[in-house]
Amino acid sequence: MLFRARGPKDYHFEYTECDSSGSRWRVAIPNSAVDCSGLPDPVRGKECTFSCASGEYLEMKNQVCSKCGEGTYSLGSGIKFDEWDELPAGFSNIATFMDTVVGPSDSRPDGCNNSSWIPRGNYIESNRDDCTVSLIYAVHLKKSGYVFFEYQYVDNNIFFEFFIQNDQCQEMDTTTDKWVKLTDNGEWGSHSVMLKSGTNILYWRTTGILMGSKAVKPVLVKNITIEGVAYTSECFPCKPGTFSNKPGSFNCQVCPRNTYSEKGAKECIRCKDDSQFSEEGSSECTERPPCTTKDYFQIHTPCDEEGKTQIMYKWIEPKICREDLTDAIRLPPSGEKKDCPPCNPGFYNNGSSSCHPCPPGTFSDGTKECRPCPAGTEPALGFEYKWWNVLPGNMKTSCFNVGNSKCDGMNGWEVAGDHIQSGAGGSDNDYLILNLHIPGFKPPTSMTGATGSELGRITFVFETLCSADCVLYFMVDINRKSTNVVESWGGTKEKQAYTHIIFKNATFTFTWAFQRTNQGQDNRRFINDMVKIYSITATNAVDGVASSCRACALGSEQSGSSCVPCPPGHYIEKETNQCKECPPDTYLSIHQVYGKEACIPCGPGSKNNQDHSVCYSDCFFYHEKENQSLHYDFSNLSSVGSLMNGPSFTSKGTKYFHFFNISLCGHEGKKMALCTNNITDFTVKEIVAGSDDYTNLVGAFVCQSTIIPSESKGFRAALSSQSIILADTFIGVTVETTLKNINIKEDMFPVPTSQIPDVHFFYKSSTATTSCINGRSTAVKMRCNPTKSGAGVISVPSKCPAGTCDGCTFYFLWESAEACPLCTEHDFHEIEGACKRGFQETLYVWNEPKWCIKGISLPEKKLATCETVDFWLKVGAGVGAFTAVLLVALTCYFWKKNQKLEYKYSKLVMTTNSKECELPAADSCAIMEGEDNEEEVVYSNKQSLLGKLKSLATKEKEDHFESVQLKTSRSPNI
Repeated sequence: MLFRARGPKDYHFEYTECDSSGSRWRVAIPNSAVDCSGLPDPVRGKECTFSCASGEYLEMKNQVCSKCGEGTYSLGSGIKFDEWDELPAGFSNIATFMDTVVGPSDSRPDGCNNSSWIPRGNYIESNRDDCTVSLIYAVHLKKSGYVFFEYQYVDNNIFFEFFIQNDQCQEMDTTTDKWVKLTDNGEWGSHSVMLKSGTNILYWRTTGILMGSKAVKPVLVKNITIEGVAYTSECFPCKPGTFSNKPGSFNCQVCPRNTYSEKGAKECIRCKDDSQFSEEGSSECTERPPCTTKDYFQIHTPCDEEGKTQIMYKWIEPKICREDLTDAIRLPPSGEKKDCPPCNPGFYNNGSSSCHPCPPGTFSDGTKECRPCPAGTEPALGFEYKWWNVLPGNMKTSCFNVGNSKCDGMNGWEVAGDHIQSGAGGSDNDYLILNLHIPGFKPPTSMTGATGSELGRITFVFETLCSADCVLYFMVDINRKSTNVVESWGGTKEKQAYTHIIFKNATFTFTWAFQRTNQGQDNRRFINDMVKIYSITATNAVDGVASSCRACALGSEQSGSSCVPCPPGHYIEKETNQCKECPPDTYLSIHQVYGKEACIPCGPGSKNNQDHSVCYSDCFFYHEKENQSLHYDFSNLSSVGSLMNGPSFTSKGTKYFHFFNISLCGHEGKKMALCTNNITDFTVKEIVAGSDDYTNLVGAFVCQSTIIPSESKGFRAALSSQSIILADTFIGVTVETTLKNINIKEDMFPVPTSQIPDVHFFYKSSTATTSCINGRSTAVKMRCNPTKSGAGVISVPSKCPAGTCDGCTFYFLWESAEACPLCTEHDFHEIEGACKRGFQETLYVWNEPKWCIKGISLPEKKLATCETVDFWLKVGAGVGAFTAVLLVALTCYFWKKNQKLEYKYSKLVMTTNSKECELPAADSCAIMEGEDNEEEVVYSNKQSLLGKLKSLATKEKEDHFESVQLKTSRSPNI
């Protein structure tokens, strides 16, 4: 067999694995598996810890470090991935469901087969659905190093984690590095993790949690750099749109505007003429389109000394259109003058072309000069921007694009007289950003010391006009630590107002970010889509100005108009301007301190805390029912009650739970229910103790979180996200089903089995949302159930498994023995026992079923003296015998009397049978045989019943009667 000699292009060199002594060999590897003849012999290679410097590569033939040529770059001992036109070699996608147990198969029609990370040129974008997708890359390090990448992660509806498995399949040591922090809208964050020597498998994993039709904003990743590779045997070519014009470069430079470059370029090429253009970092030039109305905008100049402003028209920069084409429009003429709008409240015009803030202690409505506040008043500090001729000094505007920096330096928003509106931007998917900075909030001088109460509020009036999927974000940053999205509005929205309440004196930055579409593109098809903000008002701002004055309290020794702070819970009396404490069971309004009407009555069943800042329930409640007093003691239920409801499933089968915490009563009105976006292994206790500014923690009377179960794939602990406040204000407690326009639908829960009335606790949330204009409300129904001991059981209506049917009103049923009223004397009865040995025992037992707890105790059993049973038997027998004899005697007497009356009656009837006109025959005076002389009519004196009984008993008879001679018609001779 013949073998041809191998040339340098037929093979390449690689190093073997390092042995125990740290050495290795350089071997030749054929580029095609034909034969192995003619290969160079193995030689000893460089030590395992050897590496080249940045801008160099290891030339394997001579085993020396050489500089990279023009058009290429090298990190020396690292690799970098900054080109994402396609998935780089070595990367892979794995898409799965997050749960091992998913919902019904019909709830996930598409599965996750089509879910993946998508290359977008300068960055790679995660999936937008609720599948779990991992971007994986394996690298073998000869020494310890690190991985670094830039990312954008703005939506907490998606979990984003980065973790590493080494060659022993062990994850990184600290899970705190696993979870990636959220970033501000339009800003890139960075994340780095140390790597150990050996094989490391890198995972970028995202999981969307879709609770409705709203899609998540994807995670973006770019510029992945891995350091710790012992050497690189080649240099990387510059990606299109960049160049390297010097040998030994460790990076490539971006081509400027109106130039372009291809891959591996040593320099950038200019577009051929003015008919073409390109953005920074472009790989080609494009033809300039004709100019349209979408390519220019108008601005207002500052007011001049005459109080006039000019309307100026400018091309959107960079200008990409042509005016010389036949169908192109021209820029409208500038210079038209109009009257300037007045200064904003709290500012004044001193004859110059600009407005100035009023000095401390003075006020102005914006049209007049600043005047000092009268005695007994103080300035109401804040900001009220309703005229937009120039951008206020504490506001700034910018433009940001997630893919590149082509809109850097452009104004994101434009002032337009009576409103401020979103600008043009570089393309439709730019973020147009408006910031307002306020260094702090504090209540008026007369209102100090009220803990946990409202310190201020920011209100803005806006509208959106959109033909695409535009979104307006309102974000808040506290102490410049983390910016969180408070609310967002998508699509066209009518003119409306939104208010955000401030509870903490800290440095705040409020941000409005507008994006016309989140689809990646480089054109301006939706340039007419915009948002308009008509006014922005911030109350109680530390560095604010005053448009009016408000009453303040004066000291006992009045000297001038100096104001003094009132103690907590005190209002200003109108007659004397002195501080006076609010009456019991009232709280002080944060918006008014003047007059007794500033003290607002607490709701039923509630009382005020020590500083009259809030009302709360002390866990005791009293109710009259049908002349019966019911006393309730819920103190054993004052600890936070929890409910895990579910499971529920997203459209693709991801399982999640709704978790509720309820702080029912007590604790001086403090909100004890805590919910957190707990995407780390920290406990809530550790979070509270470690950081007072932990922005993902919310405290309320009732709050809700979304829980991802711990059995989900790859998750070692349950995850909590989307924590929201359902109730931060206590309204009252009553047995009624309505209270201050908060209604409970009686068919929400089953009818109680007892006659004990349910007790209702009512709460509300002071923050309005896009779906709940009046805020959220919560009703907790307390039901007496003796079978539920301890904390009992909390449930939600079966009709509304999420606790709410409309997303605004939440219902809870809390069943417990502790919800029963306190026991009274109406809840037990007595039972008398038999008389034994001269004593009788009385016992007291509870009524069954027992619908009460605690309260009074059962009385002790009672003993009383009584007669023996034998004595009463004898007495009863004697009375019974006498009664029997008496009844027999009376029966005989009246029977005999009745017989005589019948006899006389029959004789009388017989006489009526004589002839007409004849008198009856005279009765014989003789006593016939068998007759008694008692046949005559006798009128006897009435005798008492006792006398008759005595006559019967003694057989003695005394007849006292009158006899009447009956006349006869017969002759006396007969």
